[in-house]
This record gives sequence, C-alpha cells and structure tokens, in this order.
Amino acid sequence: MTERAGEGSPRRLVVLRHAKSAWPEGVPDHERPLAPRGRRDAPAAGRVLAGADCLPDLVLCSTAVRARRTWELAAARWGTPPPVRHDPRLYAADVPTLLTAVREVPPEAGTLLLVGHNPGLEDLVDTLAGDGLDDTLDRLRVKFPTSALAFLTWHGTTWQALTPGTALLTRLEVPRGGKQDA
Repeated sequence: MTERAGEGSPRRLVVLRHAKSAWPEGVPDHERPLAPRGRRDAPAAGRVLAGADCLPDLVLCSTAVRARRTWELAAARWGTPPPVRHDPRLYAADVPTLLTAVREVPPEAGTLLLVGHNPGLEDLVDTLAGDGLDDTLDRLRVKFPTSALAFLTWHGTTWQALTPGTALLTRLEVPRGGKQDA
C-alpha cells in the first residue's frame, strides 16, 4: 500500500486500459475475453505498477470481462492486491462519468487505479493533464493502446477536488509481455 494522502502529499491516479481482447463471433461486447496477447500483456502491466512503486490503495474496474481479467492478471503479480470495486458505469464511460466515479473515492485512498476502456480513458487523461513530463502528453494524443498505463499526480485533499487541467502526466507506459507471462 502507498502512503495515505494528506494535505502535503500528492495523490496519484493511474489509468490502465484493458489488455488486448478477442472478438469471438456471437459474444456480446461486454463479455469479450482477452486475446492471447492480452493474457501476456496484463501481467506485464502488473510488473510495471509494482516496479513503479505505485501500488494502488483502491482499484475501480469496469465490469466488462476483458477489464476484469486484465486486473486479475495484473494483480496476481503482487502478494496482496488492493481492494477492487467493479463499477458498471466504467464500461464505455465518457469523461464526465469517469470523473464522477473518481470523485466518489474516499479521501483515505492516496493512489487510485482505474481500469477501463477507450476512448473514455484516453480522453480522461488528456482532460485532467494540465501538463506532462517529457513527451508524455504528445505520445498519449497519438495513441493510448491496450495495456497502456498513464500515471497522473496532483495535489488535493479529496478526490472531489480533481478538476480538468490540474494533474501532471508523469509517465506513460505500454507494457508488453513475453511467453513467460502467458
């Protein structure tokens, strides 16, 4: 777990787009599973989170099968995963819906992981980031692919205070797994 947020410590929002999904015939979009590449990439996302010393205090995850499975495979890389809330509003959510869900997070959570879908997640990161380190914002605007992780930092006493343009995009990663992750 990370250090609890207080007035002097920054809050962190980590955004994870679900891993590559399959498109089986006759399967509703919400029920689509991960593709073989997605099953390799999701554990790699867990390793990046652990290596970034950015383990969340809480996870908000879409109820779609591909998002839930991405979280399960990423979390399996940690000894004790943080609590997760599966929120049906996150499936195909737009920025206002995503912001509503984030703003409902208890103030004790200093680091939040949001697992969901594009284009909503990419739009959310672009909306919240007033600036980015290096070329992170430019890279985000080109593409936010499956398994991508965006790390945002901002100062605030509650999640309700998070507003557009107030966060700093500190890191953008696109983890890819190898055969050992399958």
